Amino acid sequence: MATGSPDARLRDLAGRGLVALADPGATDLADFDVVIRDTAHLHGGDADAPGRCDAQPGRQRGEVLLVGGGPGPLGLLTLAGAEALRAADVVVYDRLAPLGALDLAPADAERVPVGKIPRGEFTPQEQINAILVDRARQGATVVRLKGGDSFVFGRGGEEWLACASAGIPVRVVPGVTSAVAVPGLAGVPVTHRAVTPGFVVVSGHVGPDDPRNQVDWAALAGAGLTIVVLMGVATLAAIAERLVVCGLPGDTPAAVVADGGLPSQRQVTAPLEQVAQAAQQAGLGAPAVAIIGPTVAALTPG
Repeated sequence: MATGSPDARLRDLAGRGLVALADPGATDLADFDVVIRDTAHLHGGDADAPGRCDAQPGRQRGEVLLVGGGPGPLGLLTLAGAEALRAADVVVYDRLAPLGALDLAPADAERVPVGKIPRGEFTPQEQINAILVDRARQGATVVRLKGGDSFVFGRGGEEWLACASAGIPVRVVPGVTSAVAVPGLAGVPVTHRAVTPGFVVVSGHVGPDDPRNQVDWAALAGAGLTIVVLMGVATLAAIAERLVVCGLPGDTPAAVVADGGLPSQRQVTAPLEQVAQAAQQAGLGAPAVAIIGPTVAALTPG
């Protein structure tokens, strides 16, 4: 990737090892198999830009579609999601949305990146809400494209309420959530007959000792359910320790899967009390899903 001053999206991809950033003035670009030259408006949008859209003339009010894009691979975008993108005047998209899906939108559709990089640059949610309302008020069909499902830790509910309070019609196109898809892509079922009767999905965005974390870890430790943790790479060690203290055996099977469904997918399995260290040693980082429970080993022969 040849670039001068890379934006947050490119730095994010480089941090995940998906691209290499190079100074074209100091690097022999012939050393790379594929070179993409960054431009300031590569995808034709800017979250800070004044309102603009190419809505159809004469339309008084547009609408917002909250589209779940799935866990990353374009093939896991639903048919309804693809149909929504093809009809979009504006696409407001996250960093974990399937970026290949942007090509489904009309060439002249506005594309607005509003990603949130963990512990890095982000677009405030209030600003995202304002963009959705602003473009829809101009008469645009606005697709809010997210990774996974809009209502699974996706703040889709907040965006729904912001649009509704502004009198903007809003519809939901459900997406394939990473909480189920990523374990499955790694060969880990979240339920398995005679192993567990169900599963629970929790956020690991903040650790067990953080007052914002309201998860009843003791209840989970004794529930006999598969525990799926999203956004929990940085807090996994603390979560594992709390579960063990609460009575979940330290040798409970656990796994961490990073970049699920992408060519860069990597995963580790280890006992619960060792899984955070195993993930760190393997260099696994966000986005990643942690799975804790006997189903992690359910499909392992023997």
